[in-house]
Amino acid sequence: MSEADTTPMEAEFDTVAAWTEEAIGELGQAHAIPAACRGSGSPPELAWLAEGLGLQGDDPFLDAGAGLGGPAAWLTGYLHDRWRGPVLLAEPMTHAAAAARRIFDLPSVAAWSQDLPLPDDSVAAAWLLGVLCTTSDKRDVLAELHRVLRPGGRLGLLVLVAERELSESPEGNDFPTRSSLRADLEATGFRIDDQVDGAALPGAPEDWTARADAVDAVVRRDHGDHPQWQLAHDQEEVLGRVMERGDVVTVLLHATAQ
Repeated sequence: MSEADTTPMEAEFDTVAAWTEEAIGELGQAHAIPAACRGSGSPPELAWLAEGLGLQGDDPFLDAGAGLGGPAAWLTGYLHDRWRGPVLLAEPMTHAAAAARRIFDLPSVAAWSQDLPLPDDSVAAAWLLGVLCTTSDKRDVLAELHRVLRPGGRLGLLVLVAERELSESPEGNDFPTRSSLRADLEATGFRIDDQVDGAALPGAPEDWTARADAVDAVVRRDHGDHPQWQLAHDQEEVLGRVMERGDVVTVLLHATAQ
């Protein structure tokens, strides 16, 4: 594929992911988790989701659409005193999947969330962070998560939802509404147990944000004149505007596979 054929989603989630890995290598591992969680949740959001997963002992866990693996790496530290089970990252973008293995030494496979290389009933819990709002195949994704979760398994979701009709939207995004999200979960065999708006939770700690920003600055320094950086940057600008207006908001949910 030529650079001219690269979609904004590929630029944002694959090419920039590879550049982010380079920047982490320059700045140090202390920057890795904050940078690799960019767009996938802050510590208060991840903690809210983690507490609803019910992970303990050697329970197997799946991060579907894992990106660079920051949230999964954060989870292993957050729950280290009660859970030491196997972790699998599934991420369709090949650069991101490979980088997650190198940065965090976590098993990662290049796979779409609609077609996971896992047996039925094979994981105790999973989360899906910022994935449903990037696909029109929402029920296919949720049905596949339901397939690999054990009966009674827990699913954590971070979803960007549209509160009203949008005047602009980042290319490739397909934001559900609150009602369509609920309908999709119920149609694919999930019961919603709890939910909260991200705005109701505390913001990210200052040092977390500073480390993520430092990595972004290195990426911009080294690649800011690259067309794919501009594609990804344009995506972020549009998303920032619709969220600042309140047209799109972050919603977190706990759900159980029935």
